[in-house]
Amino acid sequence: MSDGMPVWMYTVYSRPRLAPYITVCGGDTTRAAELYHWNVAVSSAFYQPLHVLELALRNSVHDRLSEHFDRADWWRSAPLHRESARLVAKAERNCRKRGSPAAPDDIVTELSFGFWAFLLVAQYDRTLWRTALHRAFPHYRGPRADLHREMDYLRTFRNRIMHHEPIHHRHLKADHDTIYRVLSWINAEAASGVRYLDRVPELLLVEEQVHPAAPPP
Repeated sequence: MSDGMPVWMYTVYSRPRLAPYITVCGGDTTRAAELYHWNVAVSSAFYQPLHVLELALRNSVHDRLSEHFDRADWWRSAPLHRESARLVAKAERNCRKRGSPAAPDDIVTELSFGFWAFLLVAQYDRTLWRTALHRAFPHYRGPRADLHREMDYLRTFRNRIMHHEPIHHRHLKADHDTIYRVLSWINAEAASGVRYLDRVPELLLVEEQVHPAAPPP
């Protein structure tokens, strides 16, 4: 079989990075090149709803905890565990390195998706979830543990996208549905309001029509 992979892709992306795509396409390098760039395109499209989810999550949690502790820098009063406190301290250092005064809004922006998701773990059930955090998800009626499981699932998915990893093999329709389900628990209006910008369904349909099934490796 002739190599349909452009030479520049081997140079820029590297052969080891492209190898899994070639394998899943049964050695068809032309299709592997198409699959790689489709993976880039759909990852880029997922960024939009994930962006909205992350902002909704951190601002809703921040607002509810600020109200509960009656201070914008609520982390100075909250009973944070060691890992959470470490992430806050790291965020403060990063702000100061950039010449920022490390005001509460600066620190909130610096804190990762993982930080906000971690606030839903069992260790915070009595101290944060029951007292204030449950109000950050006004449309959610299930147990905290299930919400944390969904959020941690999305954290892992988000990180795969941000680290430019393959996602083409996943059940992307389910991933997409999960994003909107969790977002609707935080802000139902946002979940319905941003869909017109979302290109993920279009790209999933294109891939299904053009490549209905990858050949076995």
